[in-house]
Amino acid sequence: MSDPHGSQPLVTGGTPVAEASAAAVLVHGRGATARSILRMGAEFGVEGVAYLAPQAARNTWYPNPFTAPVESNEPGRSSGLDAVAEAVSEATDAGIPPERVLLLGFSQGACLASEFVARSPRRYGGMAALSGGLIGERIDPDDYAGDLAGTPVFFGCSDVDPHIPAERVHESAAVFERLEGDVTTRLYEGMGHTVNADERERVRAMLSALVD
Repeated sequence: MSDPHGSQPLVTGGTPVAEASAAAVLVHGRGATARSILRMGAEFGVEGVAYLAPQAARNTWYPNPFTAPVESNEPGRSSGLDAVAEAVSEATDAGIPPERVLLLGFSQGACLASEFVARSPRRYGGMAALSGGLIGERIDPDDYAGDLAGTPVFFGCSDVDPHIPAERVHESAAVFERLEGDVTTRLYEGMGHTVNADERERVRAMLSALVD
């Protein structure tokens, strides 16, 4: 199957997209669901935001670690990027401009969200990669070109995450800086593979800025 996620639903929450002044595309991690990451969106408590969460087939975007060779994670990776693109289009087609669309992912979803933004650079409302980074065995900054025009970018991760090497977080942040993103990176000492209160507060502030 060349598009394993193509038949999966886009699950929504928050303010209906036709009535929202901003949107957040939420990309779930391996083994999770669109509905589970929508619960994170509800916790931000920001009114006026439409939450759009694509669903991965069998709850997994791609089969191997994100640091494996890219071809080993196809076609899931490319199909997942298409699912993220369709979620962004759902917002923009409803009249929400890209500069009011934030993309957020956790774990495998953070990898997919960051890869999408880096490969489709423009001014977005923001990008938050929680425990994730760019996809591939090695990261070549020359593979990414374009201008994020100051898009707020946040990378948050444990400094000892068993799935996400700290070096990859820094490499990914450097790519986004090169693409003219406004990048903040936080590595939390001894944290597990999870999302902490500081990360939630940073995302809440990013969302609040889009509806002020």
